Amino acid sequence: MEEILGKIAGWLWGLPLIFAIMFVGIFFTLGSGFFQFAKLGHILKNTFGILFKKTKEEGKEGILSPIEAVSTAVGGSVGVGNIGGVATAIAVGGPGATFWMWVAALLGMLIKNVEVSLAVYYRLKDEKGDPYGGPTYYMEKGLGEEKGFKLWGILAFIFGAGIFSTFFITLQNYTVAEAVGGTFNISMLVVGAIYVILVYAMILGGIPGLGRIAGRLVPVMCIFYIAAGLFIVVKNIAALPSAFALIFKSAFTGTAAVGGFAGAAVSQVIRMGVARSVYSNEAGWGTSPMIHSTARTDHPIKQGLWGSFEVFVDTILVCSITALVIVITGQWSSGLDGATLTLTAFESEIGSVGRIIIALGVFLFGLTTTGGWYAYYEILLRHLFKENVAAKELVLKIYKYTYPLPGYLMVVLAVTRGLPGATVWNFADVTSAIPTFINVIVILILSPTYFKLLKDYKARYLGIGKVDPSFSLFYEDKIKKAAK
Repeated sequence: MEEILGKIAGWLWGLPLIFAIMFVGIFFTLGSGFFQFAKLGHILKNTFGILFKKTKEEGKEGILSPIEAVSTAVGGSVGVGNIGGVATAIAVGGPGATFWMWVAALLGMLIKNVEVSLAVYYRLKDEKGDPYGGPTYYMEKGLGEEKGFKLWGILAFIFGAGIFSTFFITLQNYTVAEAVGGTFNISMLVVGAIYVILVYAMILGGIPGLGRIAGRLVPVMCIFYIAAGLFIVVKNIAALPSAFALIFKSAFTGTAAVGGFAGAAVSQVIRMGVARSVYSNEAGWGTSPMIHSTARTDHPIKQGLWGSFEVFVDTILVCSITALVIVITGQWSSGLDGATLTLTAFESEIGSVGRIIIALGVFLFGLTTTGGWYAYYEILLRHLFKENVAAKELVLKIYKYTYPLPGYLMVVLAVTRGLPGATVWNFADVTSAIPTFINVIVILILSPTYFKLLKDYKARYLGIGKVDPSFSLFYEDKIKKAAK
């Protein structure tokens, strides 16, 4: 069983998924007129540029503010993979993997824009009038109702099952317990228990509570980590040009064996860079659009800009800091990998403070990831039980009080019986790849809807083209107009 799962996981996370992500990214980039490049200034101005401004949102339907939504989503995607995952990509593929990580992220900025925009457009209100959306929603409305595809439910079920499987197979608590416990010489069971308590404190307020916490915690978390990394980069500024030269050169030539590094062919460099980017920023995975769909916004593309910003923060900023620190310090060829490699790179420049920074980074990143994924699962459950209010409320209550427990169980198993087997990791890889395949195919099919929304946005806010007063900005509005 383990061998079969390993082969399937290796195949899915190999060329098929990489090709699908790259193809969809290029398709939307060309179709949008290179929107994420041509309008990068506009994207940053209307996201980062308003982060610290008070904006009026009266009359806009939604649960979270756009900033709370993106903070929760960034918290869900910026995780331990940004620290250990990037290090593994460089350890296996060499410095050139960083370049392909950037390429995939630039394409991912638009893929995430598409996902988020469609999730907001097709979102539905529950019995309380609160909007929820995501891939299962645009499968139902976009594929089922608009396209007449009767088997949309099967796709939605497979997608949801793949996402929800990580509820039972999650190693966030274990990773945090290992990093913090090892750094401060504290029992993993104690760290894991504290982690559970903090997760409960985050989720008991529901999605609105998560949004408020993430809105405060995530910016501090990212600034803290980026500042520490920039300190090391500035400290080694003389080596920066040669580090960039190594990244760009080895991206197209591969990397020869040096030190403890075994060497990598160009194909391996590309695969590791793209796969790590996708796994880190989740562009195409269909996860963060679920939380973005709850945002208070008057245009789907407006929230889509925050989706692009999310990828920018996750990969172009946070992942790049990890990569540059590893390359610029020369630790990439040490033979180490994972979080140990990142830890060694930081520690080599700023001593024991570096170890503490990484441990705290893993703790904060893990906590916000756990919080973000709580919101994803809740929205899937809300869609599944949307017709049965009583059953939905019961299931959500049970879910809220049991959510942190599987993660702690992993810590207990790790301490008492050793690490979970490779089967767990392989199963997790398979169940994350399948939803991504389904989601990117669906957004490709629904691309005409996205391009109509983008055309309307350009006319309204960029002065490109004429505004069509009869155009419906949300699917529910379109249905209401058709019913009249």
